[in-house]
Amino acid sequence: MVNPDPTLDLGERLARVLGAKVEGLRRLTGGASRETWSFDAIDTQTDVRRELVLRRDPPQAPRDGMELEARLLAAAAQAGVPVPTVRAAGPADPARLESSYLVMDRVEGETIARKILRDPQYASARTMLAAQCGEALAKLHSIDPAIVDLLDVDPLEKYREVYNTLELPIPVFEWAFRWLDEHRPTNPRRTLVHGDFRLGNLIVGPDGLCSVLDWELAHRGNPMEDMGWLCVRAWRFGGAQPVAGLGTHQELFDAYEAAGGGPVDAAAVHWWTLAGTVMWGVMCAGQGVAHLTGPLRSVELAAIGRRVAEQEHDVLLLMAPEVLAGALAQPMVISAPMDTRFGRPNVVQLVEAVREFLDNDVMVSVEGRVQFHARVASNVLAMVERELMCGAEFNWYGYPSEASLAAAIRTGALDGQASSLLPVLAATVATRVRVVNPKHIA
Repeated sequence: MVNPDPTLDLGERLARVLGAKVEGLRRLTGGASRETWSFDAIDTQTDVRRELVLRRDPPQAPRDGMELEARLLAAAAQAGVPVPTVRAAGPADPARLESSYLVMDRVEGETIARKILRDPQYASARTMLAAQCGEALAKLHSIDPAIVDLLDVDPLEKYREVYNTLELPIPVFEWAFRWLDEHRPTNPRRTLVHGDFRLGNLIVGPDGLCSVLDWELAHRGNPMEDMGWLCVRAWRFGGAQPVAGLGTHQELFDAYEAAGGGPVDAAAVHWWTLAGTVMWGVMCAGQGVAHLTGPLRSVELAAIGRRVAEQEHDVLLLMAPEVLAGALAQPMVISAPMDTRFGRPNVVQLVEAVREFLDNDVMVSVEGRVQFHARVASNVLAMVERELMCGAEFNWYGYPSEASLAAAIRTGALDGQASSLLPVLAATVATRVRVVNPKHIA
């Protein structure tokens, strides 16, 4: 047993765990719930150098969280899923790394979705990635979930509970929840489900898929869930194609079936795509609430809170695309406030001046997280400009408020009224998404 020593830094602790010399330790960006570190480990006996990655839980996480992920990676590797090789894993232990940890080989490649979708070196990868994802998912779903003792999870119900705690009435989400309840897939097959299979959690190289990462949401469930999540529009990152922004449903489905994944239920994939869109919308709403009520004040969280409008748009794009298109065909009412009682420039012009300062001065003189947050702040100010200039009136279908309309939809009082209700919801969403992010409009 290694004696605890609070004076040791992370590199020294890693060296003790691995019995190797540690060099080049640096924190990587990304990973909202877990820390990720890159480093080299040099064997003190053979002088062999390994390029490794450390992932570790925050201190309050379950004691063996990363050990579970290590078992998942081992099972995935045995099934032929491309994953990093695990070198060490252990529970939270103050004598070692203090929190649950996983050390694995560093896999070369790119995880940033926008680079994968746009950079020339991934042009060939883009032609094959949808099929490679189908093949990887087929192998992943062949793993017996009993091997790693996974629980059966219904993520939609989980996020419905989160949505209820937020107390943010969203009529479009209420309508979607009711539709999802009425059309739930009946396929009894239960497999290992990755839970977050999408661009951002895949390492991609010039020849395509190199590795599947971030297994912390894995559970037992319907295998079509992974395929639907991969097709959620938010995870296309501006790409035009339905699968990760770069492939077709047919490419994904054909490769899945050819790799032994079994027949694809296209209707179930559509159901899970809609469910995933609602779930991501609930996550966005939750991050906005976290900014407003929690200890962490963040312009990024505040901006993400407003992205609910994008998910409302995407829900209607899946449920009633013609109705949404009709609403978006109507021009937005513009009514620029020119009140000069408080002096000149007016409020719109002041917001514009601050945004231009961020764009032209701040972002060119800083880098890293400060530059990223400056860009977010600039986007927020552009949103405020558009909102100040918007003169549209909202229609709550004859109800006194959005909350009362949402409550009526939830109770079923408006069942059977889709032909008249959906155009009202679409008009609201069209106005909101034009204010929040007009580039998101399909």
